[in-house]
Amino acid sequence: MPLTVVGGFLGAGKTTLLNHLLAESDGRRIAVLVNDFGAINIDRSLIATQDGGAIELTNGCVCCQIGDDLTTALIGVIESAAPPDAIVIEASGVSDPWRIAQVGLADPALSLDAVLVLVDAAALRDQADDPLLTDTVVRQLASADLLVINKCDQVDAAELDALRSWLDTQAPRTPRYETSHARLPAELLGAPLYRPGAGWPMHARTLAPAAHGALFDTWSLQDAPTFDARALRALLKAMPPGVLRLKGLVRTDAHALAELQFAGRHGSLRAAQSADPQAAGTVVAIGLRGSLPIEMLDRLFAGAARPSA
Repeated sequence: MPLTVVGGFLGAGKTTLLNHLLAESDGRRIAVLVNDFGAINIDRSLIATQDGGAIELTNGCVCCQIGDDLTTALIGVIESAAPPDAIVIEASGVSDPWRIAQVGLADPALSLDAVLVLVDAAALRDQADDPLLTDTVVRQLASADLLVINKCDQVDAAELDALRSWLDTQAPRTPRYETSHARLPAELLGAPLYRPGAGWPMHARTLAPAAHGALFDTWSLQDAPTFDARALRALLKAMPPGVLRLKGLVRTDAHALAELQFAGRHGSLRAAQSADPQAAGTVVAIGLRGSLPIEMLDRLFAGAARPSA
């Protein structure tokens, strides 16, 4: 079950992001674990039932209160009668999201999808310069698979350029996405890179779905050969800049069928537990439009293929 951790300092926009996620799940059943229900402000028309530490929504999502023990809350969600498709944990504003991700990964039923860290474009530099906050801010930046630069509407062009330059030195390898009001496309929240029921993209190079065509480029590989597992893992460790997400279902010399995942800075290759064999041999990647290294991905995946007998 994919696990996403959402972190960021107080006021960065995490709660607003979670509200969007719960209201616009697009058919996915998501469990969001939070410290405080009161801050979420769920639309009353979405609430189906509320019982103690859980709120069930009409769209199949559920909002659960963490309480004093994150592990217990996670087990409760995983072992529920109707387990969700994915779990999202909101880290407290002063915590290290990566440490929370490690707690989640202690359970073999979970797979870390990404650590998203939101930052306030107008406040981040002041927070980082505050001696009392510096360590917290730096740890959060270091934890991120994807940095979401929120509240960009509250700074002018010069301030935003200065922030980009500063982040180039503080988190040079971490992909970034700029937005306002914590709006984040589903593709960056662990959603499939294709619409349910619509199948995989049919062309090797195509834009993302029309609604996000102005934001993303998509690269895909069809009828892929059998790969060398060691070469694929090396590729995941040295993924070229510009790739925000990559997913695939492939055959390797070590797996009959393997799931290939990459988000931000971290990747994994593991045996597929349940997958449609007809989708085998397909890999899909997305990046911000104009930044996806299409030719390099062609070369890297061709180089990771297992030599023909």
